Amino acid sequence: MTNQTLNAIERLAQTKQERLNSKLKKRYAKEKRFKLFGIMSIVIGLSFLAVLIGTIFTAGFSTFFTTEIRLTVNYDAETLGVTDLNDTEQLLYADWGALLRNAIKERFPEVTGRSEKRKLYTLNSSVGEYFLKERLLANPELLNSSEQIWVLADDETDAFMKGQVDRDMPENERRFSDAQIAWIDQLVATGDIRKTFNTQFFTSGDSREPEQAGIRGAMIGSLYTLLVTLLLSFPIGIATAIYLEEFAPKNRLTEIIEVNINNLAAVPSIVFGLLGLAVFINLFHLPRSAPVVGGLVLTLMTLPTIIISSRSSIKAVPPSIREAALGLGASKMQMVLHHVLPLAMPGMLTGTIIGMAQALGETAPLLMIGMVAFIVDVPSTPFDPSTVLPVQVYLWSDLPERAFVAKTSGAIMVLLGFLATMNLFAVFLRKKFERRW
Repeated sequence: MTNQTLNAIERLAQTKQERLNSKLKKRYAKEKRFKLFGIMSIVIGLSFLAVLIGTIFTAGFSTFFTTEIRLTVNYDAETLGVTDLNDTEQLLYADWGALLRNAIKERFPEVTGRSEKRKLYTLNSSVGEYFLKERLLANPELLNSSEQIWVLADDETDAFMKGQVDRDMPENERRFSDAQIAWIDQLVATGDIRKTFNTQFFTSGDSREPEQAGIRGAMIGSLYTLLVTLLLSFPIGIATAIYLEEFAPKNRLTEIIEVNINNLAAVPSIVFGLLGLAVFINLFHLPRSAPVVGGLVLTLMTLPTIIISSRSSIKAVPPSIREAALGLGASKMQMVLHHVLPLAMPGMLTGTIIGMAQALGETAPLLMIGMVAFIVDVPSTPFDPSTVLPVQVYLWSDLPERAFVAKTSGAIMVLLGFLATMNLFAVFLRKKFERRW
């Protein structure tokens, strides 16, 4: 072989190596760009999530605190128009609001004008008169005597104390007047106004007064709704999964059932609400806006999720477990109940908890069955009219008062807390009982 030929072969090999190196560089560059796009997507997604959560927490944190004013209240029988606290008719027509008005007038005796008095009376909440009524009925010895008590402030006073009202703005551009600001400053100077933990947010039902509105009714309604959903969806879902995976013959009918179960998992939730309205309310005449109906609707929506996750857990159990049980003389039912089901149960519970968390956050199907009504009373049974936390958020978000904006964000924080707890519990169960084969 001549030198010319060898040189040609070397040049050819060198050209091929250069082409290969060029292709490798392009491939490595593509891989780097792909990784970069992936990292950017994650960063952008986390940034939006952080902004969303930060906005909710910033707006809703103030909900967990409320403002109270200390007043000296004189339970004067003549002012009330009450001589006998056991007389129901006298209590019905008693002027409880006069006690509050007199108390705040005594605190600011320099206020004499009619318009100024009206502004003064708005410093404290009108719901304080119900508190005074309950206190006097619980302590009859207070009649015709005085005491110092803390009463709930109005929502505008509360907003000012939380820094949501700019005192430097012109008076005609804010709802809180200069006179009211001066009175608040006096109360601050004497220690007669304070911010305290808002227990009423967790112990009261809904109200048209923002400072009085709470989520107890919605929380109890959510509890009853989820209880009905769990009692129905868990056993039905588990039984369905066991039958389809272990006992059902593999024919066209079971294939159609499996396909429909998978399709139902992707059906919009409002469709289940329409079904519940048509069947449970119009056909079976169950009570409207009741947790039992909400639980039935959410059961239909949750079942596909529980069935699919349960079937996946059963499939994950090794065939050797089944074969060993059957080889030792166990029946097929004994094999399923005593061997397969205990091993698959952690995955089933995880799927059930995730399905229940999804049901807790649903709003659309419950709106269709009337759980959007304004409910003040806390439900005592699953058959009483009620609402749930997501619907309560929807109701408050539509109200014009500024204080309900914070209430909405506060309720969202509570709802997110429940959802996070349920998902963490599902992760805990999976990590604790999961077995790798």
